[in-house]
Amino acid sequence: MTDDASEVTVLPATRCGFVALIGAPNVGKSTLVNALVGSKVTIVSRKVQTTRALIRGIVIENNAQIILVDTPGIFSPKRRLDRAMVSTAWSGAHDADVVCALIDARAGVDDEADAILEKLATVSHPKILVLNKIDLVPREKLLALAKAANDRMRFEETFMISALSGDGVDDLRRTLATKVPAGPFHYPEDQMSDAPMRHLAAEITREKIFRQLHQELPYQSTVETDSWTERKDKSVRIEQTIFVERESQRKIVLGKGGATIKSIGADARKELAEIVGQPVHLFLFVKVRENWDEDPDRYREMGLEYPKE
Repeated sequence: MTDDASEVTVLPATRCGFVALIGAPNVGKSTLVNALVGSKVTIVSRKVQTTRALIRGIVIENNAQIILVDTPGIFSPKRRLDRAMVSTAWSGAHDADVVCALIDARAGVDDEADAILEKLATVSHPKILVLNKIDLVPREKLLALAKAANDRMRFEETFMISALSGDGVDDLRRTLATKVPAGPFHYPEDQMSDAPMRHLAAEITREKIFRQLHQELPYQSTVETDSWTERKDKSVRIEQTIFVERESQRKIVLGKGGATIKSIGADARKELAEIVGQPVHLFLFVKVRENWDEDPDRYREMGLEYPKE
């Protein structure tokens, strides 16, 4: 009598961990998150400090799940909202398994980057240097910049990328997959972000406001999704309120004859429909809420901790 030996397929052990992206405003963190994920999960704008909370993009690379923490840009805080954003950024760095320090290759190790590197020394996790926007800088300058940053602090690896064009992003993704710790996946394999759709919808509308009004409107405007209703015809009805601080700002958002708000709504509705895969009916309202950035409830809406002082 013979024994039948069954073939056993051994699956590779999974890995999963959090990777925080740290850097000054406008170094390209949000663009890099979207490039790594391959989909729109966080807003990108020419305005600084557009990312307020820890929006997580989720990437599957081979047997690893990489959870990207896109932190607010680190800058010198002047207002309560600024302090909350900077505090959130550093908490993201300390809580992550790996930290990617992004530097704008055009700016180099300027005062902002130098201050970040100094504080980053207190973070004990493995650190990776990412020089972004390399397509705008001569190669010899890049090599000198990489050396200067590594002389300043010990990085495990250095990557030179263009988050906008995708150059070098695949190599970075593959390396991050090997850096996160062994363990089970935290999220379903088809999930790209842990931000609720209501929050993502508000962020998309906020991005469209920045795109159209980046000169006229301060970044302190905010958007809240008031309702999200699945309709019988398989479409979605979304109602959102745009909050500004002054009546003059409300008039700017509305535009002459409501033209600006209509254009913002059309852009946001188109992108939302692509993301949810069904028709979207978007209704936007603009309200003045003076000193909204002093209201603890608004901070909770944005996923920020309200600073006591």
